[in-house]
Amino acid sequence: MDVRALVFDVFGTVVDWYGGVARDVRRLLPGVDADAFAAAWRRRYEPSMDRVRRGERAWAVLDTLHRESLDALLDELGQDADEVTRAELVLAWHRLDPWPDSVAGLTELRERFVVASLSNANVSLLVDMAKRARLPWDAVLSAELFGHYKPDAEVYDGAARLLGLAPEQVLMVAAHVDDLAAARRRGLRTAYVYRPDEAGPRGAPPATDPEADLNVASLKDLAARLVVG
Repeated sequence: MDVRALVFDVFGTVVDWYGGVARDVRRLLPGVDADAFAAAWRRRYEPSMDRVRRGERAWAVLDTLHRESLDALLDELGQDADEVTRAELVLAWHRLDPWPDSVAGLTELRERFVVASLSNANVSLLVDMAKRARLPWDAVLSAELFGHYKPDAEVYDGAARLLGLAPEQVLMVAAHVDDLAAARRRGLRTAYVYRPDEAGPRGAPPATDPEADLNVASLKDLAARLVVG
């Protein structure tokens, strides 16, 4: 593979969304089942973006969609929370911890390749997360830059364009098979990272993506395959 840049899904691939969100729910909503709440909030993630994709809702950044989903979920559960608490809960997504291998793996990969996020999160969220978690991105690429959410083609096409590369020179790295399938349709190469705890209580994801160019167990493993190999 003539790969020059790696672009990464972030939620679940580089950082632990479930553990981080549940931690802040536990702190900010005492008495609530934090694990179930985090999972229920995440289930609203795709439907909220689908409304944007279908044109049923004007473009809005993920922070806004997260807030709308949070308000709806709190109402559904009959939970009262003041404005300060709701705002802090939305910021939970800015404070997610990296998986244990993420920083070291990205650092190794950065020695040879351009490494960038390619996430549905808005730019400010990704910058906050990178500062806190010390994620060594060369570039922060976000759906916000393209006015489209993955898996829309404009996101993958836009990433290659902004990096000044042909699609086949870009390797999409993700723990989600659907993300990788969409990237392949736009000509990107793909690497699947198996994150058994990515989904929290929803159960383990597939162990491999048979269509991916690479299947790895961690970003350190990916670095070993690409940098050393």
